[in-house]
Amino acid sequence: MDNTIDKQYDIVIIGGGATGAGIALDASLRGLSVILFEQNDFAEGTSSRSTKLIHGGVRYLEAAVKRCDRAQYSLVKEGLRERKLFLQNAPHLANTIELITPLYRWWEVPYIYAGLFLYDIISGNATLGKSKILSAKKTLALNPAISPKGLKAAVSYYDGTFNDSRMTIALLQSAQENGAGAHNHHKLISFQKKSGKIVAVSIWDKLSSKTFSIEASIVINATGPFIDEVRKLDEAECKQIIQTSSGIHIIVDKKFLPSPKGIMIPKTSDGRVLFVLPYQGNCLIGTNDIVCNISEHPRAEEEEISYLLKNINEYLNIHIYKYDILATFAGIRPLLKQNEAKSTATIAREHIAVFSNSGLMTVAGGKWTSYRSMSESTIDLVLQKLGKTTQSHPCKTNQYRVVGSQKDITATNIEKHLKNLYGDQSYKVIEIANSENASAKLHPKNETMIAELLYCIRYEYVKKPLDFIVRRINLGLKNRAMSLEILPRVCDIMQDVLRWDKDTRDTLELEAKTLLTEGV
Repeated sequence: MDNTIDKQYDIVIIGGGATGAGIALDASLRGLSVILFEQNDFAEGTSSRSTKLIHGGVRYLEAAVKRCDRAQYSLVKEGLRERKLFLQNAPHLANTIELITPLYRWWEVPYIYAGLFLYDIISGNATLGKSKILSAKKTLALNPAISPKGLKAAVSYYDGTFNDSRMTIALLQSAQENGAGAHNHHKLISFQKKSGKIVAVSIWDKLSSKTFSIEASIVINATGPFIDEVRKLDEAECKQIIQTSSGIHIIVDKKFLPSPKGIMIPKTSDGRVLFVLPYQGNCLIGTNDIVCNISEHPRAEEEEISYLLKNINEYLNIHIYKYDILATFAGIRPLLKQNEAKSTATIAREHIAVFSNSGLMTVAGGKWTSYRSMSESTIDLVLQKLGKTTQSHPCKTNQYRVVGSQKDITATNIEKHLKNLYGDQSYKVIEIANSENASAKLHPKNETMIAELLYCIRYEYVKKPLDFIVRRINLGLKNRAMSLEILPRVCDIMQDVLRWDKDTRDTLELEAKTLLTEGV
């Protein structure tokens, strides 16, 4: 993989999650020179810890109607438009899912249906399917996981689902295909200024312990929960603009959801929406929403797990206990600070893009579904700052298929799990498996081949064990025990390919083991 570092760029992006990766792709497609740095692995934080949904936001729509809130309504409308483009441009990673909302009071049936019918209307020609009312009998036939006790009816509707960490990698591969550079495990140390304006950044390569400088016309802060931390490197006394909230998810066996259709619980004890979703052969349940402190490695706390189990078990036919949990993960949402909000659940997921006095551009807020439109508006502003026009540098991401979805491989006999992870890049994995005798499985009960690890090291920026185990094949998010079992073998292979010495290997294995044990 050619990922060399020059000395000067139009744009330096700090942060390798959804926002940073989306901006890198948009900028590179417009002919700007761009390089991105991420202090950990790409999508290691918030962007790999979502509920895996592409949506307009049913909760936002309810708030828009109840409070006549135009901002919330606009977010829904934008989200539904972007949902269509997301599914169109990354079909190997994103698809439509039917969600069923079980209802146990008769008055809820017309209320919920009216809201979802409005959701369909706002979708317009971007609709994924019509919402409908289901009888109790039909509901249980479609999704036997739902508790039948007192069930009156249900309403089904359609949204999108996707693989968040792999979408980040696909965006970065696509940006690199168009000339961008992307480097994980590289941390911003400081800004260099001339006449009060930022002209360069100092970067620390965490794996080699080397520090270097890169000149840039524009530096973009897209660091999610760490936005204010980066802003303080620029202006020590700047006011905080981010309010963080934690959202946890638990993974259990698919027996708790023996259906390809998900479940949406419209209201929990504290007003949240919960989802029970099929997830790579398992079942994903989430999420909560509470104010939290910033952490590089957030954990799902016992109290939060108990909250999810208590609320979800009221709706399931088979109760889930803590010993049923295969894995947990927690993410930190970087919400725009709104002092009047009573809780983080009431804060709209809108975004801003602003310049500091020294020229640092900060992009804050938003959600995965709207990453593309956020990137477009950000680069529009960058072009103005650079004295360029959108006419001469038009946005191209609305029709751009990301790496993995650029060739149609639906009719091929490639294994499903390869298609779902790598799309049209599966051929490279298969070539490695055949030519290098690397088709053996990493674990007897898992389909991942050694060839996939080799591919991800060469083409997907894998430098540490959990880059692969958690964010490339997602095993660390869905089966903690199996992840620990394959860890030594993964480290052995990486040591050989990356030429680690024994101390490096042992240190990285211990680090990975600790994170997996505590819950990634």
